[in-house]
Amino acid sequence: MKRSLLPELIRWKENPDRKPLILRGARQTGKTWLMNALGSKAFEETVYINFERSRNLAELFTDSFDIPSIIQALQVHSGKRIHPHTTLLIFDEIQEAPGAITALKYFYEDAPEYCIIAAGSLLGVALHRSVSFPVGKVDFMDVYPMSFYEFLDAVGEHEMLEIVQNQNWNLISVFRNKLTERLRQYYIVGGMPEAVAAFAKSADYGKVRKIQKNILEAYELDFSKHAPSNDIPRLRMVWNSIPGQLAKEKRKFVYSHIKEGARAKDFEMALAWLTDCGQVQKIHRVSKPGLPLQAYEDVTAFKLFLLDVGLLAAMTNLSPKVILDGDKVFTEFKGALTEQFVCQQLVSQNTYPVYYWSADRGTSEVDFLLQIDDNIVPVEVKAEENLKSKSLKAYHDKFSSNVAIRTSLSDYRKDGWMVNVPLYAFCAFLENGFNVNGG
Repeated sequence: MKRSLLPELIRWKENPDRKPLILRGARQTGKTWLMNALGSKAFEETVYINFERSRNLAELFTDSFDIPSIIQALQVHSGKRIHPHTTLLIFDEIQEAPGAITALKYFYEDAPEYCIIAAGSLLGVALHRSVSFPVGKVDFMDVYPMSFYEFLDAVGEHEMLEIVQNQNWNLISVFRNKLTERLRQYYIVGGMPEAVAAFAKSADYGKVRKIQKNILEAYELDFSKHAPSNDIPRLRMVWNSIPGQLAKEKRKFVYSHIKEGARAKDFEMALAWLTDCGQVQKIHRVSKPGLPLQAYEDVTAFKLFLLDVGLLAAMTNLSPKVILDGDKVFTEFKGALTEQFVCQQLVSQNTYPVYYWSADRGTSEVDFLLQIDDNIVPVEVKAEENLKSKSLKAYHDKFSSNVAIRTSLSDYRKDGWMVNVPLYAFCAFLENGFNVNGG
């Protein structure tokens, strides 16, 4: 499989001013694969250290940070020579060796010739403990599940992907049925690399669902193993409430839907834990579409999405047949899956700040707001081809946006201030840029 982050990792390697690099992301999003792929593609040798498997190595980073001694010990452990510039040194599950996180500072200051890349599934949690973090001495890169376009490439739709990425709207329209079928498959399979690889090999949804259930089980085991014991019940309650929260017409997270009488302060730590692990994505409301959006963020109001649309389908035990056939029973939750899909593609691009807007009285709501340069662009998500956009029109009438995006299963077209973009071409539309003053 191909990952779009690999070229970025190669650019990091070739940067003469590079710092040690930390990959952040939830468990099983492909961090280890990416690090090893980088080693195979861009280095003569790779030395892989997993601190979860080799816990004794954490002792190398407890007393001092003598880099030559650390390198020598790692050579003995791995049986390989670690050469500056030509060897990639991988520190995986680095949160299990907090001293190794601190040591990255000394590698940067005292031995910048070594190429070091680190990752940790629970790194965000570790960094909120008493870890001496090397602020300003490391670079970060976020790893998310595979995007829809990475999925297309993985299942062999190379030419189709090229058509979409080139925004050849006439050809995209010709192949709309095929693209819609692949989109619905992505709703089931999602972007977790193991699930995508299994589907690409066998097209067996049963195997895919088993993999997804195993991933969900691993996440819940992490709650028990790594979260503070007092927070574990609340973690499970928040986690299990997410599908129901997204099934609502208004998807704002409501604490009383976790349990009757629940208050924000009771679940703050649980939400922070899930966010730090990368297992959920919080999209905050803004009170008005002003620049910068962050200045108008309402910290008390947010939507909570999972990291992956396929995992959301697995959590709800939705039958693949229901999704593929477009059964009417599935109509309402299809909106939830579609909004999850769009959120996932937006977040994985890591290009624009993402929020949502709703009127103070809740009469209108725009699914997402993007800050693109000096413009605020509203995005409305439609699961099918129903193009009624009352909330988007209310937003436009109130704030006079230059352009608005409606993404649905309908073909591309521009209607004055509104641009309709097919869901399966939405990210290509953003990746290639567009004129916010005219489409």
